[in-house]
Amino acid sequence: MGLPEERPPGLDSPMTARIIKYGAKAQVAVFRATNGRIGRNWRIGAGWRKPVPTLLLHHVGRRSGTEFTTPLLYLRDGDGPGADLVVVASQGGLPKNPQWFHNVVAGPGCAVSLPGRRRVPVHARQASPEEKAALWPRLVDLYADFAKYAEWTDRDIPVVVLSPR
Repeated sequence: MGLPEERPPGLDSPMTARIIKYGAKAQVAVFRATNGRIGRNWRIGAGWRKPVPTLLLHHVGRRSGTEFTTPLLYLRDGDGPGADLVVVASQGGLPKNPQWFHNVVAGPGCAVSLPGRRRVPVHARQASPEEKAALWPRLVDLYADFAKYAEWTDRDIPVVVLSPR
């Protein structure tokens, strides 16, 4: 169930983006309906054998002002309820950064939903190059396909730190 080593043909086609979009909408709906009991773990690609925790990121469109919700894999950085959450703007190795990334850069005050916890306010910021260098091996250990995504794209995949407010 792993992903191929080589960049899949058609990865950047409009159909791939549509599949990601509607898959995300379905995951958000299930996560919300079950308060995270279902949809709390990502089980695709490297997540098949080693499930990865998932959160919902609530962010506001930088142009539209509309609230969006995006499911993302996350790494807990620290202990206790005050720990930072780290997410990756990989978008499956597509050539452009995901819209949620641009939205949180423009409006860093956002919220996350975790299993059993809805709408926890957080502040988003892009990790510095030094922070990313320290976090990246842990992120790849969490979800090995992040390394493949980085190989499949020419862009520098951003890492975002979500700190509780």
